[in-house]
Amino acid sequence: MALLEVTDLRTYFRTDDGIVKAVDGVSFSIEKGKTLGIVGESGSGKSVTCLTIMGLNSKRTTITSGEALWKGKNLLTMGAREFRDIRGSEIAMIFQDPMTSLNPVHKVGKQLTEAIQLHRDVTKSQARARALELLKAVGIPRPERRIDDYPHQFSGGMRQRVMIAMALVNNPDLLIADEPTTALDVTTQAQILTLMQKLQEEFGSAILVITHDLGVVAEVADEVVVMYAAQVVEKGPVERIFKRPHMPYTWGLLGSLPRLDSVVDRLVQIPGSPPSLLNPPRGCRFHPRCPYVMDVCKADDPALLPVFDDSDHFAACHLDHETKDREAAKLIAGMMAQAS
Repeated sequence: MALLEVTDLRTYFRTDDGIVKAVDGVSFSIEKGKTLGIVGESGSGKSVTCLTIMGLNSKRTTITSGEALWKGKNLLTMGAREFRDIRGSEIAMIFQDPMTSLNPVHKVGKQLTEAIQLHRDVTKSQARARALELLKAVGIPRPERRIDDYPHQFSGGMRQRVMIAMALVNNPDLLIADEPTTALDVTTQAQILTLMQKLQEEFGSAILVITHDLGVVAEVADEVVVMYAAQVVEKGPVERIFKRPHMPYTWGLLGSLPRLDSVVDRLVQIPGSPPSLLNPPRGCRFHPRCPYVMDVCKADDPALLPVFDDSDHFAACHLDHETKDREAAKLIAGMMAQAS
């Protein structure tokens, strides 16, 4: 049984210019102990999807529909008090920018102990002991001293570790990580990813990683959801997405990956820009940028259907299966040739 099952999730925002369809019919699920990666360009709806699940969008300007079943209960219709008991305890989130997510006027120890005491019936000294335990677990040097430092006294990588510690203090069943390695150097990125995997093994948590970096997905994810213009265009096991992607947008993401084993003057890029979510194009939303566009792509929105008889791998594209399989094989062969 899935720990979290999202079905036909839609999140629209009221603005002065009209209704922005930020998330438009997204479905996925994640099981305990597994890692799901959600990838796509900036503005594709990745973060809004997770903020909706966490109940953190403004109620005044947001229109939400669909289902987000957490252990069988719909988070979208849950009362505020019940949701507060779950958020931070059963579901925790590492936000994209730790500097703006941590309170700059409070020491990190105070913020950690507050998160513990909010959900547990423990004394202040017990909460502090738990905070020290987690700071040590995430690799903060001299935690007994650094616990009384302010956020600005930590480096970017150390602040990210503090955010991970804060998310894990109550042993959540689901950890949502929004761009956990953004703006970090390569070495620190590797350390953060290794840390997340180690803590997942220790606590048995499910992890939902939001990123535009397919390298991160390849490193940590079991399943992948590819989003474009607020919709899911491909999803499946990570090995199959990387070995036989069946959506031109996914081909573009894979083809634009920089490589350490080959030197090129320019990276391959997907032409054009993502569409406005105020007035998304009719039919397939990727068709204005797709080199394989057909007339049907401009008229009909493709359904997310299984690839051949594979029930675990889905793609939304009007191209025939033979063409998709051939082009995917050509892309992967080219990437393998560059690596050899």
